[in-house]
Amino acid sequence: MTSGSRRSDTEAMAARILMIDDDDRLAGMVQDYLGGAGFRVTIAGTAGSGEALLKRESFDALILDLMLPDADGLDFCRRLRQSNDVPILMLTARGEPMDRVVGLELGADDYLAKPFEPRELQARLRAILRRKGMAITSDVLRFGRLEIDKGSRVVRIDGEERPITSYQFALLLALAERAGRVLSRDALMDLLKGEKLEAFDRSVDVHVSRIRAAIEDDPKKPRRILTLRGTGYVFAKDQDR
Repeated sequence: MTSGSRRSDTEAMAARILMIDDDDRLAGMVQDYLGGAGFRVTIAGTAGSGEALLKRESFDALILDLMLPDADGLDFCRRLRQSNDVPILMLTARGEPMDRVVGLELGADDYLAKPFEPRELQARLRAILRRKGMAITSDVLRFGRLEIDKGSRVVRIDGEERPITSYQFALLLALAERAGRVLSRDALMDLLKGEKLEAFDRSVDVHVSRIRAAIEDDPKKPRRILTLRGTGYVFAKDQDR
């Protein structure tokens, strides 16, 4: 299998989400959060731009704000349902129960009031995708070109699998799931209790060095797993920029 075909297979697993919302800050937060959970999120700031994207491209679900600058979200939902069966999760700052009832009657699959917890948004999104019958890769973490597949315990760069041991995968996952947090060597050892260590090597530092050799462009100048001298390690949130 070529690297190109591996990349296509990997990308095919990620659900494509279109979010139509004119709140740039909220949209950016949702894009970052869902992107880290394995979704591919495209943002449109108006109903017009969102409608154009829906005509040109295929999406697995739509996150739709009810209050848009160029259209009413309920009207947009009604029009969309005449020609497109994409699952719709509605967002609104209005709390009236009637909005929810009307939205669901017009064809929305679920409804979430602002402000909301990102985890609840993700859970509701996964639920409507499951109802659609889509297999969701909920166990893939993405950081730039790096993918960590928790289900198959595989690490990829640009879609190409990189060889690491089972213990090294567990160590990498412990760091990645706490991206941005400094973890001491003792903290990492506590997190990895129950993982089978290679008998010939019990050094966290050596394992980190080997992980870097597998995932860093230049292991001597790491950008993914950073060392804080005298403190421990931190997995970088922003990579490949």
